[in-house]
Amino acid sequence: MADPTPVIDDLRAESDELDRLVAELAPDRWVLPSPAPGWTVAHQIAHLAWTDRSALLAVTDADAFRALVEKALAAPGSFVDEGAEEGARLAPAELLRTWRTGREALERALRAAPPGARFPWYGPPMSAASMATARLMETWAHGLDIADALGVVRPPTDRLRHVVRLGVRTRDFAHTVHQITPPAEEFRVELTSVSGEVWAYGPENAPQRVTGPALDFCLLVTQRAHRSDLALTAVGPDADRWLDIAQAFAGPPGGGRPPKGAPA
Repeated sequence: MADPTPVIDDLRAESDELDRLVAELAPDRWVLPSPAPGWTVAHQIAHLAWTDRSALLAVTDADAFRALVEKALAAPGSFVDEGAEEGARLAPAELLRTWRTGREALERALRAAPPGARFPWYGPPMSAASMATARLMETWAHGLDIADALGVVRPPTDRLRHVVRLGVRTRDFAHTVHQITPPAEEFRVELTSVSGEVWAYGPENAPQRVTGPALDFCLLVTQRAHRSDLALTAVGPDADRWLDIAQAFAGPPGGGRPPKGAPA
């Protein structure tokens, strides 16, 4: 049974780092467009706040969370955007307070969760560790969008190991949401972290494999970069197809990002 404490600690560190990036922004910086079409910096933070609230309900009030799922099923193409739009209309100071309050409440709930507990989600049910991992993945990915909007670079850290692990574990899910039967055999995945450590998953002698920088793999599975712009190598037809459809997030397949230099 995985101890959720390390990933919850890393989620807090990732959130605090993003908080420092936006805490002192002038109001006109909150409305800068981000790489996500139609979303500003404010939309990005509002989405994180909205999803933190959803996760808190999943951990503390399953009935209320099921009502959210029913709403999502009724409007699968718009409910995420509606949540972001609602939050983005708040004044920046109020939005920042809302995000901070929500993520701190979720952290407390995850730390207090009974060992072995599993919580409902928009995809498969999650443990406390898995829920914290998913929140870290989203915080990192949307933080990239915010950094791009602001014209700054957020240096990657070895907290990405959680995103890598989630990306590997969601291999079969990515196939399923594309209505493709997942491969029967395991792949070997070997990724080099920013500190030079190799993070490896799957049998060493697996004939199909994926290798490359861990950062690039994280950009791929969060759909923050096009595969053609990343230094990832696939050996085997199934592994190659996986890199075309990989996603570490719940919900329908995303549109992804166009290749660099593609027409707008």
